[in-house]
Formats: sequence, structure tokens, C-alpha cells
Amino acid sequence: MKKSTFAAMILGTVGGILFALGMCMALIPEWNAFQPGVIMGVIGAVVLLVMVLVWRKMENKAPVRLSGKTIGAMLIGIVGALLFGVGMCLTMVWSNMVVGIIVGIAGIVVLLCLIPFIRGLK
Repeated sequence: MKKSTFAAMILGTVGGILFALGMCMALIPEWNAFQPGVIMGVIGAVVLLVMVLVWRKMENKAPVRLSGKTIGAMLIGIVGALLFGVGMCLTMVWSNMVVGIIVGIAGIVVLLCLIPFIRGLK
């Protein structure tokens, strides 16, 4: 395993755990930890951002250029993930099975649209 891959794996795991735990702390009212949860979530997001920068530096890759296509791909990914998450919430939290499944499938389709958007069709 290359050093860059190992560093990305460790930083990604730590950042993901911090982010997920922070979001749980902020969004589960029984825990009464909204403010610490937001702080921990932000720290996790920063660690994930640092992970991307460190990995790109170790792989000698150019910095990410912000173009219209990059911003579009980010927006498509965000919308797809939000749709998928709302579908899961509708199904598991609010017991609205049919609508939740439909919204979740729509989120999956939006996320699948990222592949031809980024890679293109040949």
C-alpha cells in the first residue's frame, strides 16, 4: 500500500467518524448535544478536506480547479445524497414507506447520473 493511500485511509476514517458522530449529536434530541455536535461535525469536515489536500499533494496531482463542470458535479452529488437521505428518513423515521422508496430511488438515479456526467459516454 502506498503512503498516500494509507494517509488518505486514516484521515478519511477519522474525519468520517468525527463528522458522523457530530451529526448524530446534533440531530438526536435525546442526546442534548446540539452545539458540541455541530463543532465536532465541522472538525470532521475539516479533517476530510485536509485529507483531500494531503492525498493530492502526496500523489503530485494538480490542485482542484473550480470549473462549471466541477460545481455542477458537486451540486448533482449533493442533490442526489439529500434525496436518498430524505427517502431513507421517510421510510424509517416517518413510516411513509411508498413515498420514501420513491424518493430514495430518485436519489439513487440522480447519483447514478454522476457517472456519465463526469466520465462521459463513449
